Amino acid sequence: MKKLLLVDDDTNIRFVVQICFEGSPEWSLLEASNGQEALEIAQNELPDLILLDMMMPGMDGVTTLGHLRQNQITAAIPVIFMTAKVQTHELESYKHLGVEGVITKPFDPMTLPDEIKEILSKKVSTS
Repeated sequence: MKKLLLVDDDTNIRFVVQICFEGSPEWSLLEASNGQEALEIAQNELPDLILLDMMMPGMDGVTTLGHLRQNQITAAIPVIFMTAKVQTHELESYKHLGVEGVITKPFDPMTLPDEIKEILSKKVSTS
């Protein structure tokens, strides 16, 4: 079973994602409520994927991603940003940061696992 680390300061978002993956045969869910917590969990648990909120107090998603990439242990973990900021120029800047993709908020809980699968399959087919 693959490990999915969800990083979001909003308890409601974490709860909805938890429900999305409850009973999933493919993913077990780990949760972090901020960037610092995410760095510690990523280092210790080595998740297969990180869903990373862009806007969090303290350490935002871009800063958290930077720290993940600087650490040799976590540098190769795929990251998908989750954000409400999805204007074209913003999406392009996110892609230049080296994330696998972007999931827009609000997202559809019924299709979230499929959306993640689709993003990861595009990465596999283009690499």
